[in-house]
Amino acid sequence: MNAKPAAFIDRDGTINIEVHYLNRVEQLQLIPRAGEAIARLNQAGYPVIVITNQSAIGRGLLTETGLSEIHRELKRQLSAYNASIDAIYHCPHHERDNCTCRKPAPGMILRAANEHNIDLAGSIMIGDNATDLEAGWNAGCRAALVRTGSGEDALKKIDRQTRDRISYIGNDLFDIVNWMLTHA
Repeated sequence: MNAKPAAFIDRDGTINIEVHYLNRVEQLQLIPRAGEAIARLNQAGYPVIVITNQSAIGRGLLTETGLSEIHRELKRQLSAYNASIDAIYHCPHHERDNCTCRKPAPGMILRAANEHNIDLAGSIMIGDNATDLEAGWNAGCRAALVRTGSGEDALKKIDRQTRDRISYIGNDLFDIVNWMLTHA
């Protein structure tokens, strides 16, 4: 079976509204047009894989069970748009743990690529932080930045050389998906 390109997508600030250490289902709210964007990726045949740092677990603010409940709610909210996620990978570690999975390390993306037969060179990592972009590049993917969440702040902080490496800067996930589907 041939490997296929995927859309690796950050969660907080890219799919759902950024909440400092989201740790309760009631806090989860989709960013406008995120459901439609993921539905378009599904219709185009792209595997949709969420790649998310969840240091709230390492900090004791969230349990694995609580995270599973949040992800069930995320899938439920997306289903209202006929949108689905193929897989969710999370890093539970605190920044100081020096793990190989926490973005900008590529561990979650590499694991997902291995488990889902993904063509990394044809794939894209979409997120709202420099660490999302770097994780994508470190895994051999292209990277796109959304202006939602922390995206505007990230854009102000990155240097010209880094900015030039970004495949696309979009207003939101929907904007990036439109770009992807017309420039694939």
